[in-house]
Amino acid sequence: MSISMEPQTTISSISISLLSLPPPSPSLSSNTSNFNAHFSHLNSLLISSPKTLKNPKKSQNALNFLSTSLSIDLNLPNPPTKIQFQPKGHPQNYNFALKNLSVVERALIGACAGGSAGAFTYFCLHPLDTVKTMLQTKGASQIYKNTLDVVVKTFQSKGILGFYSGISAVIVGSAASSAVYFGTCEFGKSFLSKFDEYPPVLIPPTAGAMGNIVSSAIMVPKELITQRMQAGAKGRSWEVLLNILEKDGVLGLYAGYSATLLRNLPAGVLSYSSFEYLKAAVLAKKLKSKLDPLESVLCGALAGAISSSLTTPLDVVKTRLMTQVSGAMYSGVTETVKQILKEEGWVGFTRGMGPRVVHSACFSALGYFAFETARVAISEQYLKHKDDKVTVIASAGEP
Repeated sequence: MSISMEPQTTISSISISLLSLPPPSPSLSSNTSNFNAHFSHLNSLLISSPKTLKNPKKSQNALNFLSTSLSIDLNLPNPPTKIQFQPKGHPQNYNFALKNLSVVERALIGACAGGSAGAFTYFCLHPLDTVKTMLQTKGASQIYKNTLDVVVKTFQSKGILGFYSGISAVIVGSAASSAVYFGTCEFGKSFLSKFDEYPPVLIPPTAGAMGNIVSSAIMVPKELITQRMQAGAKGRSWEVLLNILEKDGVLGLYAGYSATLLRNLPAGVLSYSSFEYLKAAVLAKKLKSKLDPLESVLCGALAGAISSSLTTPLDVVKTRLMTQVSGAMYSGVTETVKQILKEEGWVGFTRGMGPRVVHSACFSALGYFAFETARVAISEQYLKHKDDKVTVIASAGEP
């Protein structure tokens, strides 16, 4: 009995000495109050121990060890306890922060990205649009044999600048209309996704329709001035604008508005939806959060080719209405359709399809590539700025 108690007594003595507890008294070893005294002393010792550390560097080294990856990435001697936002290095943090953006924030980012992408894309592809407009203008079949003939004759008569007629109106108008279009589309996607009852497959076409309806109010006057100049109107963009206002008033800027909506709604729904579906398929297959540049180009080109080939007849009607001068021979969409059928037959509705498909495919490829690139870059910078601001506020609140 005494032999078995000896190891316990030895272990208890060692434990008590390590914890700086007072040695137990034999007469009080079985007393409950003695146990309570030891327990209270142990609690007070553990609570006060952080204040009496003899080697504070040891705790600091432990913190640095837990933040080793952060120290290596940022080369900081004393890394902060809050992990800062790093879009490229921490895709999960980026995706989480991106999903938590509000509807308004998403719309503003989309508008900024869309404006810059629109101006860049329209400038690059304006020559193709000029050729397409010349082919679709009334009487073009008697002047030009084919697309190549348009290019040759335009270059011979006006030089390279002949392909950039009305470019100033294009830059201003396209930047504004693209900003409104993509901003509205992003707003529509974010807003509709909050409704669980709304079918996800209908979100892209609905958002595309919303974007086209809103942006057409800006796009129609821009296209009217541009196509008047491409068709041979004299003067600069602002002179053509003043001439239209003088002869036809403000409503003259919206000639062909109904035909534009008739064309843009199907084209916009087809193009935007096709790109969103293709994008979703690629991202789901490759398990990533954003498209590579080449993937953006290919998805955009295919989406543009699909939409433009199916909506060329509507574009022909819209162009005829916009390029007629005062004393119009076309009073509306219905009369324009009847006149084209009477004079040219069904073939008249396919005028300029080749250049238009090429233009639309190239435009969508460049446009969606520029938009996706700008959107990702702006989102990363915005989220980083937002995270830095939160970090500064949190640091200022610390004692």
